[in-house]
Amino acid sequence: MKQEGDWSMLINQLMVDKAEALIPELVASIAEPQAVVEIVADDAAFQGWRVEQAEDQDWKERVLGKGDHIVLDFGNHLVGYVSLKVKPVGSPPDAPLKLKLTFGEMPCEIAESFESYDGWLSSSWLQEETIFVDVLPAEIKLPRRYTFRFIKIDVLDTSKKYNVSFEQVECKAVTSGDSSRIAPLPDSLSNELAVMDKIAIKTLQDCMQSVFEDGPKRDRRLWIGDLRLQAQANYLTFNNLDLVKRCLYLFAGMRLEDGAVGACVFEKPHAHVDDTRLYDYALFFVACLYDYYVESKDMATLLELWPVAMEQIEIAVQRLDEQGIVRDDETWWSFIDWHPELNKQAPTQGVLIYCLKQGLELARMVGESDKQKYIETQIERTSRAAVTQLWDEERGFFVSGSKRQISWASQIWLVLADVLPVGENAALLDRLFETPPAIGMTTPYMYHHLIEALFSVGSREKAVEQMQAYWGEMIKDGADTFWELYNPEDKKLSPYGSNLINSYCHAWSCTPTYFIRKYLI
Repeated sequence: MKQEGDWSMLINQLMVDKAEALIPELVASIAEPQAVVEIVADDAAFQGWRVEQAEDQDWKERVLGKGDHIVLDFGNHLVGYVSLKVKPVGSPPDAPLKLKLTFGEMPCEIAESFESYDGWLSSSWLQEETIFVDVLPAEIKLPRRYTFRFIKIDVLDTSKKYNVSFEQVECKAVTSGDSSRIAPLPDSLSNELAVMDKIAIKTLQDCMQSVFEDGPKRDRRLWIGDLRLQAQANYLTFNNLDLVKRCLYLFAGMRLEDGAVGACVFEKPHAHVDDTRLYDYALFFVACLYDYYVESKDMATLLELWPVAMEQIEIAVQRLDEQGIVRDDETWWSFIDWHPELNKQAPTQGVLIYCLKQGLELARMVGESDKQKYIETQIERTSRAAVTQLWDEERGFFVSGSKRQISWASQIWLVLADVLPVGENAALLDRLFETPPAIGMTTPYMYHHLIEALFSVGSREKAVEQMQAYWGEMIKDGADTFWELYNPEDKKLSPYGSNLINSYCHAWSCTPTYFIRKYLI
């Protein structure tokens, strides 16, 4: 055991070293601005802002003085390092140049003042730089990595004797996702789905750095809930098995004090686990390992990481009450979805059963009969409890918590857990759409599981319809990568108090490519 700051964790240095040996080489490309634009207020546009091309597109010849600005559109979402070449125009500079650079994934980040931000996440995630340039001409290389499509350059001050112009503005975009590995889609696929696939792949690619990041703007960390979905999409696109393997070893090599897998991992200044514990995320280590082995057939890695997966099952079972139901308390919180009123008992029961079943397959693969019997007992116990304790026959839905809440998440996860016969699962999903519960879904993460549940019961047309109604609407609202959350009824929705801090390229939203390539071609 080793102390790290104010928390403690278990470290297997050999596993961490294996992870660090798998740090990928990033693929780099150079991108330049494609247009000069103006961000215009428009109540009919997404989040109230419309992008218009400026009349004067020749930004390299434009002369800017104190109080002037220019907004450059790179034409697509980028993750990388920005450099600028700036030169004086007029008399020799007799004072430093003061610039402000604002980076935005979306127009709102360019148009709305960051000083107005009042969310509960740190404002340091808002992407801006104030730069003083003492000697001109100059080449400025920003040391931080930025995630953006738009850059606004404000000339805050020069002097009365000179103005400036920019000879070059470019981004060295980086990713560990090699596009040459992606198989083309068949011509028979509709254009709408082909566009959706392309944007989903771009979302995944920009989140593929030295780990699978959850969002390259924010939080720029390895979260295991995101990893599970990213890896599934990755297997059918970039197929970077080593990056998945690296992430698995990071989670396995640095765990919380009781052996639980942490919810997320930081890479810098050295690899270390965060002290966030999520019940469902720890269980997803089992699912991630199962999916990895199915794709890679890497028995050596399975054998080394299997004890960690088994430990997650044993820790999770400790939370069951005498009836075999996950206790409804906040001791070990599950994520499930961002909905503020969601009771998480029933969906967490579904996650547990789902991961127990994958754990059973892993136990069979490694040939541990005693673990097989233990897991089989837990599957039977938790599945029976879900049907006898959580199923409300009269209402035709699973209920959750002491108030017997009905939510989309509870039905979806218990369908994925497969505790009812297939026909009854299909009927349950039909009822969801016929009489939708008030406690709905708020993230692409939860929508992913709805789509997966629909495919699992053979409702292919309904699954595609829901993909088009959700991710398709994001495209209509201007997405060039898919977003952290999206509510067609509240397009400024944010769990953090401000849409300025939302991530507009987010890992858990990349999965349309997984559905298209697994189920539709």
